[in-house]
Amino acid sequence: MVVWVNGAFSAGKTSAARELIDLIPNSTFYDPEVLGGALRLLLPPKRLAEVNDYQDLPIWRRMVVDAASALLAEMGGVLVVPMTLLRQEYRDEIFGGLASRRIPVCHVLLAPEETILRERIAGREEFPDDPEGSARTRQWAYEHIEPYRTALGWLTTDAHTLDTSALTPADTARQIAEAVRTGAARACEIVQTPEPTAETLAAGVLLFDEQDRVLLVDPTYKPGWEFPGGVVENGEAPARAGIREVAEEIGIQLDRVPTLLVVDWEPPNPPGYGGLRLLFDGGRLDSGEAERLLLPGSELRGWRFVSEQDAAELLPPVRYERLRWALRARERSVVLNLEAGVPVG
Repeated sequence: MVVWVNGAFSAGKTSAARELIDLIPNSTFYDPEVLGGALRLLLPPKRLAEVNDYQDLPIWRRMVVDAASALLAEMGGVLVVPMTLLRQEYRDEIFGGLASRRIPVCHVLLAPEETILRERIAGREEFPDDPEGSARTRQWAYEHIEPYRTALGWLTTDAHTLDTSALTPADTARQIAEAVRTGAARACEIVQTPEPTAETLAAGVLLFDEQDRVLLVDPTYKPGWEFPGGVVENGEAPARAGIREVAEEIGIQLDRVPTLLVVDWEPPNPPGYGGLRLLFDGGRLDSGEAERLLLPGSELRGWRFVSEQDAAELLPPVRYERLRWALRARERSVVLNLEAGVPVG
């Protein structure tokens, strides 16, 4: 299991986490920040210059999951992870990756009052022999107060929140340990989709509203919006898999077999294996059907009907290209063959 201690910079995560490992039996301290330091040595300066924060590097997010899995395989027990995560899509990617390894995550948020937080930042002396370095660290922390404030909307919903304004690190650790022990800080409800071990076949279904906007859903376990759908099971017809996934994900029972729009070959992108991605036309939902949409909280957090232009802002590039060509296929009543989102043949 992972106990992920989140919060703004200077919220006291690391101090509390070091106290916490003495309270949770067979627990290990794991700070993913050391991976950021390693990447500064491993990656070319040109690549590092492309991002403002190592969390923006996909390789860092992948390494966080891989290292946690390896540590648990080596040590067993519980990993205590003090790490600020303010971007929900990064939380989805990391926690979803852990869930795919069957590693539950208890997400705890340390939330002192902002005045207390600012006092703590003002008192930070990270580098006693380098006043300029300490000043830069304090400025970095101040600059992240606004993103933290913005993220509180999803953080307080997702995590077990503790007001640590009047708590010492030891007090905070005791409250976290008690919340984990009693189940007050329960494991995140993230769908545990096993990582593929070979190429997969997946079926997505496009559903439209009365304005011809397409339905997208927001998964909890991976970044970016998606179409309703999922991996085709052994012995299952792809169109039938699309019908099943639509029913499971949003509670809509399609009354006809959807028609195929595109076949897209997704090349392997390590650690992913790629495979065939099919998109089907599931037809229109009237306003009454749309109002009956139901979402499983462990898998999807939201849905919306969007225009093609809006979809470009929500979908990862490869999924958007797949959608774009599927809409062209729908207009022309044809089936298109794609490779990595590009028509061929």
